[in-house]
Order: sequence, then structure tokens, then C-alpha cells
Amino acid sequence: MKKSVNTLTQDVYDIPEVLDDSKNIEKFLKKNNGKKVIVVQGLGFVGAVMSLVCANSFEEEYAVIGIDLPNENTYWKIRSINDGIFPLIADDPKIDEFFQESIKKGNFFATYDSLAYKYADVVIVDINLDVEKISEDSGVLNDYNVDLTGFKSAILSIGKNCKEDVMILVETTVPPGTSQFVVKPAIDDELSKRGLSTEKYRLGHSYERVMPGPEYIDSIREFPRVYSGVNKISADSIEQFLKTIIDLSKCELTRLEHTNATEMAKVLENSYRAMNIAFAIEWSRFAEEAGVDLYSMVDAIRIRKTHSNLMYPGIGVGGYCLTKDPLLASWARKSFFASQSGLEMSVNSVSNNDQMPIFAFNRLVEVYGSLKGKKVAFLGVSYRGDVGDTRYTPVETLVTKVREAQSEILLHDPYVSFWQEQGCYIESNIDNIFNMSPDIIIISTGHKYYKKDEILQKIMAMNSIKIFDTIGLLSEDQILALQKKHTVSVLGRGDVN
Repeated sequence: MKKSVNTLTQDVYDIPEVLDDSKNIEKFLKKNNGKKVIVVQGLGFVGAVMSLVCANSFEEEYAVIGIDLPNENTYWKIRSINDGIFPLIADDPKIDEFFQESIKKGNFFATYDSLAYKYADVVIVDINLDVEKISEDSGVLNDYNVDLTGFKSAILSIGKNCKEDVMILVETTVPPGTSQFVVKPAIDDELSKRGLSTEKYRLGHSYERVMPGPEYIDSIREFPRVYSGVNKISADSIEQFLKTIIDLSKCELTRLEHTNATEMAKVLENSYRAMNIAFAIEWSRFAEEAGVDLYSMVDAIRIRKTHSNLMYPGIGVGGYCLTKDPLLASWARKSFFASQSGLEMSVNSVSNNDQMPIFAFNRLVEVYGSLKGKKVAFLGVSYRGDVGDTRYTPVETLVTKVREAQSEILLHDPYVSFWQEQGCYIESNIDNIFNMSPDIIIISTGHKYYKKDEILQKIMAMNSIKIFDTIGLLSEDQILALQKKHTVSVLGRGDVN
């Protein structure tokens, strides 16, 4: 029997050999009789929290069913939710508050059974869609491809089971043109096979702007939303639904004319940010060569309102969006719309950002010399501060390079207990890391925890070590204090080494 391990609690669950959850679904719906049913497809970093937001709607008492695949990587999330343990950790107290409220009301259930779509009034698509990158060891991107097979399969599972008047809202970041060329034809085909009307269902796209961290819930409820439908009836239905979960006193809803437009808006938004970061990365190298502080320059430039969003340098780009969204757009331009060229500037930004961990490693060796035999402690493995999200974290590449340099690796993160991509457990007690007397400490994730006075005091109590701040987390006063005993280098600061 296959098993699935809860990465938070280490509980081991047997994956059912007979995939029939109909009795539990029917029991849940009977308990929530009379409520509209929302099925959220995907229980990852977006879908799980979106389920909580729907279960705690402003306007409606929804019955929410989260659905995911019964495999080794995801089945534990289903069991965890139904056992009363939310399947992710983030520095947002509203997550636990919303989850506990859903348990109290009994209106949130998780399953693997596609039968759930049969009862859905609304289906929200929040599944992963990856890009295959073909890159050199240096991080230089040579080619890329988008495989829609898994996404199409997920859409087909909806069409094989849903009601003919269901509303389908795609939130997944997709190549522009996906609703038009993939989702609608798939749903039409499956409904036709079942002898059902293809004129009654409503289909739209509204991209999420989820920000894992202290504003996790609010990034869904209170961030401006852009939406569209395949026709006016669909767009109107999407709007009415969003009004039940979005706080319009805090943000606005913006309707665009076509699903192609909203799908493009999402990848355009993220491509702009990826290019901004790539720009800062390039200049960080120049600043180090010139022996100056790029952070202070950025602060001085940001005074101008037209330049207020200039980025700081860092270890690179991670997470599920900026590492791939420019490639989704470029792929769609050629694959869906028959263009002879992609979006070269956007693609190059991904390549430049992917090279940054390698540059950080080279800078580390340049400043501190050979790492052979050294004990190197990484503070943070998540790609972003104050959240336990290791998807495409740039820390992974840096860890790999340091390990290849024949160093002993120590890993700490207050939000990650098990690093799924690396298949290893992460130390949560920082004292255990410091007691192992590392030679070098690399600040690799911007957790506020690492800025606390108590952490700096622990470091000051250690024998003389080397510190490499890859994200500019330390303040000027903290750097000066640490330099009284330790050697400090900051990525992007040629004046500190």
C-alpha cells in the first residue's frame, strides 16, 4: 500500500487502494444541506487558503470541498485537513482563526474523489502548472516548454462530473489563451458526451495575487481583483461570486474584456517584477566591483515617485510565479497565437535571475576563500520571508554549490520542518545550529526572526565567524555591531566585506 507523509507532523497515511469517498462526501453535504457548494481544485499554497476564504465568506454560507490527488505528495493534505490540522505554516494568525471557524461550522471538507464536482455550484481551479526549463549548470536558460497534459486532465475531470449549469473560475496562472483554447473546448466536449447542454455553464478567469506570509488571508480578501468571462453572462456570474468573498471596502474589482486579457495581465504583472529584480541583480555585481553600497543608492533613488519600486538585490528569485510566468507568456505567444518570436526581454530576466545563486556562491568564495571542510549554516531555506514555502527557492542552488565545495551543511528555518524538494528535515531550534559551531553563517531568507536582538546576541556569543548576508536583512547598526567580533559581507555591497 502506498503511503503519504505529512511534512508538518511526520504522520504517515495509507493511500486508499479503492478510491471511493462518496459516503464521506454525501455525509458532509447532508450536514450542510441547503448551502451552495464550492469545490476548490488543488490544495496547495493557493487552493488551501482560498478554501478557507470561501468557507468564511462575507455574504454566503458556503459548503466548501477541497480536492487534490491521492498520491504520495498530496494525499496527506487531505487527511490533515480532515484531522483538523491545516497543511501549511505561515506567519498569519488569520489562517488558524479561519480554519478553526470552518471546523466549528463544519463547512470545509477535503477529498480525492472527483464525485465532488457532481455537486458543485462553483468550481475554482487552483492547481499547479509548471514550466520545464532546460538550463546550463550556471543557470543560463537554453530552452523551455509548457506541458499542459496534467492541467488538461484536471479540467477533464471537472467536465466528466460537473452539472451543466456550473460556474468554473480558473485562478491558476496559465499561458494566455488557455481558457479559450484549452478549458472551454474540454468542458464543451465532456458535457456533449454526457448529452448535456454546453450553453448553461459559466466560465471565467480571475488571477490570484496570493502573498504567503503575514498577510496571507488578506492577499485574497483585500487585494484588488481582475476578472473576465468567456461571455457577458459568465463575467457577471464571476463578479457576483467574487463579491461574496472579496472585501470591496478595501479593494476594487476590475473587469477586462476577455479571458485572454486577464490571463495575459497576470503574467505581464509578474514579468515586470521579474525584470525589475533582474535589473537590480545586474547592478549589484557592478556595485560590488566598484566597492559601493547598492542598497543606499536604491534608497536615494526611491525618493523619486517615478522610481519608488526599484528593487533591492538578493540571492535570486524563487516561488511559483516569477520563476516561470514570463516563460508561460512567451510560450503562449508562439504556441497559441502563431507568433514567430517569443518575449525575449522577459525570458532573459528569468535566465538572469536563475544565475543569481551561482553569482552569490562565487561572491562567497571570492570574499571568504575555499569552503572545503568548512561548516556552513544556512539561516532560511524558504524562498520568501516569514513563510514556509520552498518551491523553486534560490537557496536550493546555493546549498548545492556549497555542498559540492565539500562543506558540511547545516540548515535552519522556523517555518519549514521538511524540505520536500531536497528530501531532508530542517532544524527549527537555532540553538542546535549555533551549538555546532559553524565557520560561516549564510543569511539566506528574509525571516524577521533572524533580525531579532536575541538572535544577534546568540551570534555575538559565538567565537569569531564569517557572516554572509545574501538579502540585505541586517541593518547598518546590526552590521557594525557584528563587525566588532565577526567578519560580515553583504551581497550587493562592495563597501562591506
